[in-house]
Amino acid sequence: MVKAHPIEIRSRVVAFVEEGHSHREAARHFRVSPRFVNDMVILKRESGGLDVSARGGRRKSKLAPYDDWMRARLIQKGDLTLDEIVVELASVHGVTVHRGSVGKWLHRLGLSHKKNSARQRTVASRCG
Repeated sequence: MVKAHPIEIRSRVVAFVEEGHSHREAARHFRVSPRFVNDMVILKRESGGLDVSARGGRRKSKLAPYDDWMRARLIQKGDLTLDEIVVELASVHGVTVHRGSVGKWLHRLGLSHKKNSARQRTVASRCG
């Protein structure tokens, strides 16, 4: 049995459905799952094509509008903890977010969130 190219099988499945056949019939005929048929029909309807990259995309962070505020806030008070930033976001901007999201956000902005070098872990002495 010769395998069809992924784009070719997608277009054949969608064409079969567009000819009036049900999704289940198309799944049986092409030996694919009904979910695959549903996904391809939806992809064609939403994007006009069958290329997988045409679907979806990276979701924008809900914290992105506050990038400038965060930079300014850390310049003003650089020793804020993640929990304090979460509280400020909620009180000032009404944004509810997890502290892990704040940490990722700071990393994405290229902002270091280390308190200062004096508070870093000390090196263990090598005593014999």
